[in-house]
Amino acid sequence: MNLKQRLDAVIAERHLLKHPFYQAWTEGRLSQDVLRSYAGQYWQQVSSFPRFVSAVHSRCPEIEARKVLLQNLVDEELHGTDHPELWMRFAEGLGASRAEVKGQAALPETTAMVNEFFSLAEGDWRDGLCALYAYESQVPAVSTSKIDGLEKHYGVTDATTLSFFKVHEHYDVEHSAQVAGLLEKYADPAKAEAATRRAADALWTFLDGMAAQAGISCSHAA
Repeated sequence: MNLKQRLDAVIAERHLLKHPFYQAWTEGRLSQDVLRSYAGQYWQQVSSFPRFVSAVHSRCPEIEARKVLLQNLVDEELHGTDHPELWMRFAEGLGASRAEVKGQAALPETTAMVNEFFSLAEGDWRDGLCALYAYESQVPAVSTSKIDGLEKHYGVTDATTLSFFKVHEHYDVEHSAQVAGLLEKYADPAKAEAATRRAADALWTFLDGMAAQAGISCSHAA
């Protein structure tokens, strides 16, 4: 297997669509209150993500890789509406106010996820790339699944509320492919697998926190 295939295998062990919380979302078993809570918790990750990218960029000695990271950051914050704003519009579409989203106390698992991503982004730049890959490689499929669930089960069909997911169905296909190419060129395979696993575990653990809050059992998690 090439490195991308090895990293994809690591991610598959904890792919977010396997998690009981997202399965409940897809099946329409979450309440509106739980969706609003999720929007507030995940805001912590979405609003921090441009800083993850920026941190990796600032530590990267390779101009080829910096150009890819810079384009990623431009897509996050400058092309069209910035992505944290798109997430806020999703939260508003669920009936949450901006003040509620920004003021929601983070669950321990949420804080742990954000801290782990900052730890990876602020360490070896190749570990930071692995964190970006673990996240962005899953986002397109997760976004499609979320849209499907929102439209089928929760009556959310307007373009403004769904815009975050519509954008990420496409943007992160290219982003993750570019990052995979950089990792193939610059990363040590064993170290890359370890860093990717850390990021994938952090994302999975975040959903454990959401599931616990919603009263969803994780006993059958992958």
